[in-house]
Amino acid sequence: MAIVGHTGAGKTTLVNLLLRFYDVTKNRILINGIDIRTVPRDNLRSYFGMVLQDTWLTQGTVYDNILYGNIHATKDEVIQASKEAHAHHFIETLPNGYQTVLNEDATNISQGQQQLLTIARAFVSDPAILILDEATSSVDTRTEQLIQQAMANLMKGRTNFVIAHRLSTIVDADKILVMAKGDIVEQGSHEELLAKNGVYAELYNSQFSE
Repeated sequence: MAIVGHTGAGKTTLVNLLLRFYDVTKNRILINGIDIRTVPRDNLRSYFGMVLQDTWLTQGTVYDNILYGNIHATKDEVIQASKEAHAHHFIETLPNGYQTVLNEDATNISQGQQQLLTIARAFVSDPAILILDEATSSVDTRTEQLIQQAMANLMKGRTNFVIAHRLSTIVDADKILVMAKGDIVEQGSHEELLAKNGVYAELYNSQFSE
């Protein structure tokens, strides 16, 4: 499922509601038929994995940053997660491989490499539900392709919520939610929404013309 809309439309708010950073005051959000307000927040959030535009890495080794996704993962599982995220190769080229220490802002690796590590961390956590906020805005073309491939691998077999900025990346989504001023104003497939010639069609056509 993809979530689209202009800046300020409510895309991030919807994600915050899913994760119970605050609760709905009207209606309900159900996961597998269960009202999420009845589930302790820590338990609820364990079902989710997130890969966001702004990477979050801690000062420490590359290995520990990946392991943060599942502190009980084995070394083999960490390495396998890195391979699936297309991160293993660049990690092996670092001065100390998986034991390379990232500085406070992880600026001793590139932005693209930072993002591949967060995808590896999501792989090792093996979440049932995945939230993706497009993560390729500031990387070169080759790295963008690696990140897109890694995210495609990560999405297999899961429920996915994709916050989309470039609509060309979500045309194959099963369902697209179009948000405006905090409300879902349209929903359907890419073809269905284009045929409506409404908000989605306006967004898509404006990006295409650019």
